[in-house]
Amino acid sequence: MNKMIQPEFIQLHATASSQEGVFQAIADIAIENDIAVSTDEVVKGLQEREAQSTTGFQDGFAIPHTQSEAITKPAIVIVRTETGIEWESFDDKPAFFFLSLLIPKEEAGTTHLQALSSLSRALMDNHARQEFLEAQTNEELAGLVEHAITSREDN
Repeated sequence: MNKMIQPEFIQLHATASSQEGVFQAIADIAIENDIAVSTDEVVKGLQEREAQSTTGFQDGFAIPHTQSEAITKPAIVIVRTETGIEWESFDDKPAFFFLSLLIPKEEAGTTHLQALSSLSRALMDNHARQEFLEAQTNEELAGLVEHAITSREDN
C-alpha cells in the first residue's frame, strides 16, 4: 500500500474555496497522474460519498474518499487549501487539509477499508497530525503519510 502516496499526488497551496473546488483539484491530480480516467466520475463519486455523511474530521482535516470504475489504481491525493472551507466536520471547524482516498471499484473492500482505517488512526494521533501540518514539501508530506500508514499496518 505504500505506493498509494507519492509527492506528485500532493498540492500544498491549493486555491480552492469550496467543496466543489477541492473535489475538482483532487480529480485533476488524479487525471494528471494516471490514477483515474475521468475527472467527472471522480468528482461525482466524492460528492455522492459526502452526501451520505461528512468526511470532515477535526482540526481542519477531512478524508474525502470514493471508489469508482474510473479509478485505475489506489491512491491518496492530498490537497491543502490556503483558507478553511465549510465541511460539516466533527468539531464544526472549517477544513483545509484534505487526504483523499481514491480506490478502484474492484478493490473496494480490502484496500479501501485498510487505507481508510490507517488514515483515520493517523489523524487521531496528535503528533502525526502536527507533522502533516508542518510539512513544507510534497516529498516530506508523502514520506510522513507513507510512514503513518505503513507503521499502523504493522500493529
